[in-house]
Amino acid sequence: MGEENVKKKNALVPEPALRRMPCYLAYLKLEHRKGSQYVSSTLIARDNGVDPTQVTKDLSYTGISGKTRVGYEVEPLIDALEDFLGFRVMDEAYLFGAGSLGTALLHDHGLVQYGLKIVGAFDVNPLVIGHSIGGISIAHIDEFVKNKDHGIKIGILTTPVANAREVANMMVANGIKAIWNFTPVRITSPEGVVVQNTSLYAHLAVMFNRLNAAGSDDSVEPAKK
Repeated sequence: MGEENVKKKNALVPEPALRRMPCYLAYLKLEHRKGSQYVSSTLIARDNGVDPTQVTKDLSYTGISGKTRVGYEVEPLIDALEDFLGFRVMDEAYLFGAGSLGTALLHDHGLVQYGLKIVGAFDVNPLVIGHSIGGISIAHIDEFVKNKDHGIKIGILTTPVANAREVANMMVANGIKAIWNFTPVRITSPEGVVVQNTSLYAHLAVMFNRLNAAGSDDSVEPAKK
């Protein structure tokens, strides 16, 4: 399949399906380690909390189809998902903000397994500039601005909230085409720049809300007969 066809096909994939696919991939890798050769959409669905027909539809975007009464061959499906999601092509990224969250990401070498390698990090804090975290040297953010020919298209944003929009604008102005935003500030971008907002605090709020709701249900006494 040509590059243009791949781009066209990927553009047609709904975002919810793209969000589910890495979960399918993780499940399949576990099954592969167990020695499973085939797995059904029913089993994938059961362990991922979705409907089997949804699994079949999602996986159809990869061009792989299951066999009747057998299911999907595990190893080829892993290969297809990794190729489709772009995890087999190593992209390089810069990280902006080497605080606690940025430091955690610099230590997370598991990102490489998903096709993302952090090759540089920037901050303004003199306490971290010049030091190495997770094998990555921290430079002053001015060094990023000075280097016009860096060739890096992906930026990971982990700055304090107060600086998030300013740094995001600076990233875009200096060649970054995709921003993975971990701050709770919603970042908007001009046409041609991709922004993926991933707020840990938003998910934390959802967890607390559901936990409190479950606690309220537990505290309700059953009606007397």
